[in-house]
Amino acid sequence: MEAESEPEPESEATSDAPLDVLLDYLKRTRGFDFTGYKRTSLERRIAKRMQEVEIESHLEYLDYLEVHPDEFAFLFNTILINVTAFFRDTAAWDYLASDIVPRLLESVGDGPVRVWCAGCASGEETYTMAMVLAEALGEAKYLERVKIYATDVDEEALTEARHAIYPAKAMDPVPEALRERYFERVEQRYAFRKDLRRTVIFGRNDLVQDAPISRIDLLACRNTLMYFNADTQASILSRFHFALNNWGYLYLGKSEMLITHSELFKPVSLRRRVFTKVVRPTLRDRLLLAHPVPMESGGEIGGVVRESAVDAAPVAQIALDADANIVLINHQARLQFGLSTADVGRPLKDLELSYRPVELRANIELAHAERRTVALSHVSMTIAGGEVRELEVHVTPLHTGDRTLGTSVTYADVTSQRRLQNELEGSKRELENAYEELQSTVEELETTNEELQSTNEELETTNEELQSTNEELETMNEELQSTNEELETINDELRQRTLELNEVNAFLETILTSMGVAVTVLDSNLTVQVWNAHSVDLWGLRPEEVEGQHLLGLDIGLPVDRLKAPLRQIMRNGDSRVELTLDATNRRGRAINVRVVVLPMSVDGGDVTGAILLMEELTQPAS
Repeated sequence: MEAESEPEPESEATSDAPLDVLLDYLKRTRGFDFTGYKRTSLERRIAKRMQEVEIESHLEYLDYLEVHPDEFAFLFNTILINVTAFFRDTAAWDYLASDIVPRLLESVGDGPVRVWCAGCASGEETYTMAMVLAEALGEAKYLERVKIYATDVDEEALTEARHAIYPAKAMDPVPEALRERYFERVEQRYAFRKDLRRTVIFGRNDLVQDAPISRIDLLACRNTLMYFNADTQASILSRFHFALNNWGYLYLGKSEMLITHSELFKPVSLRRRVFTKVVRPTLRDRLLLAHPVPMESGGEIGGVVRESAVDAAPVAQIALDADANIVLINHQARLQFGLSTADVGRPLKDLELSYRPVELRANIELAHAERRTVALSHVSMTIAGGEVRELEVHVTPLHTGDRTLGTSVTYADVTSQRRLQNELEGSKRELENAYEELQSTVEELETTNEELQSTNEELETTNEELQSTNEELETMNEELQSTNEELETINDELRQRTLELNEVNAFLETILTSMGVAVTVLDSNLTVQVWNAHSVDLWGLRPEEVEGQHLLGLDIGLPVDRLKAPLRQIMRNGDSRVELTLDATNRRGRAINVRVVVLPMSVDGGDVTGAILLMEELTQPAS
């Protein structure tokens, strides 16, 4: 489920105080600190759970939690979205297996391989990592060298991950060859092999509060950082930096880019979200830099090295002794000022260099008098071809204790810098002129200028806001995926209920048909609910023409008005049955005698909810 210089919208001070009270209660009573989570996502997930229990305010929900301790589990399952899958983002896993793992194994050598899967949820990505490493090392070396630490804050998800048993649908992304090699079939589910499972250690670890696991070679934390705000992301990434070995890799989810954390991690493949650790100097390194080991000054080799280093310096340099005699002229000085090694030992005052391109003797005296380096800028020098070069001259006194050793004079060529500075100054002057010309339009453009200023400020944080938005969208995507899984489960249940209902209806239709009489079922309003096949055969109306219609409004050969009184009697008094014989006309227009039996309909002997009509054509006419 990363750290930015500007606060994110969800972490602004204008927070919902009742929500803060609820979060503080969760932290105090259950040890879950959700204050580092992104505000908008947290509010949305808590609101979802409150809606399910039909509570509107956070304070009311806090009271509900105090009365119903079991509700904590449902709330945490709602907030901690455990959306994961085997080989999620297949292209990223392919890159990890083909490029990163071989590099990592080369860096580790024959030593142990330690992997940390942070935010492992129900374990699919942890076992994906196990399969990738087993394929790279071979099963025997994998069992001998690899240790995978998988952590999460959700105990229920960790329990499911420890069991390592998954439905057949979850195995769809796993290639058939890997499925056969690393899983065992358990009825309609698949279990990760027990011998390989021993290399994985599951445990609870809160990335915000708990100490990180150390000496890690590969750290996978995919689509977990995106749930946290910027400050919390920065804290977690610092822990990850500490946890990784210098050659270690960090593997993140597709919405986590670490653009603003280049001081901790640098991308190996930004597209695949793989990063490597930026190694910082240790305390020992900093001490060595502050107090370097001195080189033997009296050695002949050391002297040659020092002379060669000075001679190869990119700036012109001369050195004088205490009497202002030349003792050293490096290669750049010889080229730049037309000097030679023959000039070594001559007094500075005898050389043109003493006053051209700048007066040195007075500045040498000043440097020794004040015991500091005298910097001379804006020194111009014309070289062969008439080209003018700009120099910066530094006159540095050389002392050892109270003793004066001599003077070092360096000439740095800053022509290109001066040219750029002059161009910059020229550009500034042009801009000032342009500003004066545009001053007359300022009043007309005041409103536009304010809008542009606001836009400029917004653009400075656009990248971070886009990153935050991307993480928020990924969070919502996983929430929708979780909801979709719930809906699929409900849909399966409804499909099963529908099949059962169809079977019951078919069974009922079979019963009604096999009775051999016309059967009509009425509700309490005398509306036809059931019209069996014998009713169709007797009266000539199909079920779709009759069902939903009032019985007394049907135009059939049966005098339905004669049934009004028996039906009211049944509905009112709940009599056991009423039987009568009526003259009627069947669907063929033939006069017949029909025996009609009216039965009350009730559920479990309760109130009468309707009536059942049994209509049978008599074989003999009534007398």
